[in-house]
Amino acid sequence: MTGPATDHPGEPAGGPAEPGIPRSAAVVMWLLVGSAFVMILNETIMSVALPVLIADLGISVGTAQWLTSGFLLTMAVVIPVTGFLLQRFAPRQIYIASMTLFSAGTLVAALAPAPVLMTGRVVQAAGTAVMVPLLMTSLLRIIPPSRLGATMGTITIVIAVAPAIGPTLSGVILTALGWRWMFWIVLPIALIALTAGLLRLRITAETRPIPLDLLSVLLSALAFGGLVFGLSSVGEQARGEALVTPWIPTAVGAVAMVVFVARQIRLQRTGAALLDLRPLTFRRFTVALTLVVLSMMSLFGVLILLPLYMQGVLHLDPFVTGSPCFPAGSRWACSARSSAACTTGSARARW
Repeated sequence: MTGPATDHPGEPAGGPAEPGIPRSAAVVMWLLVGSAFVMILNETIMSVALPVLIADLGISVGTAQWLTSGFLLTMAVVIPVTGFLLQRFAPRQIYIASMTLFSAGTLVAALAPAPVLMTGRVVQAAGTAVMVPLLMTSLLRIIPPSRLGATMGTITIVIAVAPAIGPTLSGVILTALGWRWMFWIVLPIALIALTAGLLRLRITAETRPIPLDLLSVLLSALAFGGLVFGLSSVGEQARGEALVTPWIPTAVGAVAMVVFVARQIRLQRTGAALLDLRPLTFRRFTVALTLVVLSMMSLFGVLILLPLYMQGVLHLDPFVTGSPCFPAGSRWACSARSSAACTTGSARARW
């Protein structure tokens, strides 16, 4: 006798889509991965467009660079709060809110004049900041442990390859259409993903009414925001365009970071910490995290500075400027899943 159908992502729905992964879980996985890919792609898509925006909108180099720096600054402020959001609200609610913010920001950026373009980028960043933590936690819930290694290879493609392809895609769009089309092309994809999430995203997760420590939120905003703002202002100071001396926000961010860490250590005793720092007590985790941070700093540094150098110093057109980033993205895409499979095999052998 056939049992009732189920929408639970951990149960089969018409047979597995991949070995060891139920079809319903695979649908949810690719929906989250595709959404995160589009969002992270959007992080670096503006780097090639900055010289075009400077000429078209009549803004300074420092103002134009804040379209990228402001995006990253917003993410730095929002990401620490995602731990609270993921415990307080259901994954489906967070996904819909994230895609709604991203879609709204994309629409504002596509229509906006220069003063409002930054607002669109900030709204986009607020939605993007939540998506990657949601992707990680959701896959841990729905993917069998035996398939996590290969699945992490897919996530690597999203996190590392998407920003590498951004400048290349931007160069093609700028050459053929114009800078506003960078947003008009992304908008329907975001709306399709939002609609698919409304119809198909079902993830079972326990939520609890945990308290939000507002002082920790303020300290995290000062710490992460101050450090990002200070470091981003170094280049502006060299051009004489900095609003404040870079060491002031950097020092404020460093002091706030020390206070933030001390408060989180104290709140961990009662389980009320905004950011649980106990995983950093494990040496292997800390070493791996440090390597990832250094790698991503190198990645984003090159992806942002290389197009500026090629257009501002070498005077190359946008298409040629974006092209060098494509081989790196292709190479990462080819190696990500194979390296994850090797890691999975190595882990099985140890266990």
